[in-house]
Amino acid sequence: MKDSTQQWLNFAETDLRTCEKLLDDVFLTNVVAFHSQQIIEKCFKAIIEEHGLQLPRIHSLTRLFGVIQNKVSFTVDSLMLQKTDTVYTTSRYPSDLGLMPDGKPTKELAEQLYEFAKYIYEKTLKMLVD
Repeated sequence: MKDSTQQWLNFAETDLRTCEKLLDDVFLTNVVAFHSQQIIEKCFKAIIEEHGLQLPRIHSLTRLFGVIQNKVSFTVDSLMLQKTDTVYTTSRYPSDLGLMPDGKPTKELAEQLYEFAKYIYEKTLKMLVD
């Protein structure tokens, strides 16, 4: 594995561990949602890096997945991908961080986003290590 690929995965693991520590705090569901999006973005960028593809400077999960979909050896739930994709914001206003189109995510939704991101992380890691 390339060093640059490993760096992307290390950053994804940082986000994963952040989610794990915050998951039970109902007040921080938006932070869990944001970091869940970040896990997937970094995993997709790790795959792009490992395959020597041009790394686009975008944050859209659906667009990044479009770049790698013929490179991944695991299933990606397109509905969950789209749902997680709505979390990212280009705004830097605190009120926008990690919010869904309908506002702050519920604890259940934050848990779903985390579980989906964890799945992507684990499958990406296995695919790139094997």
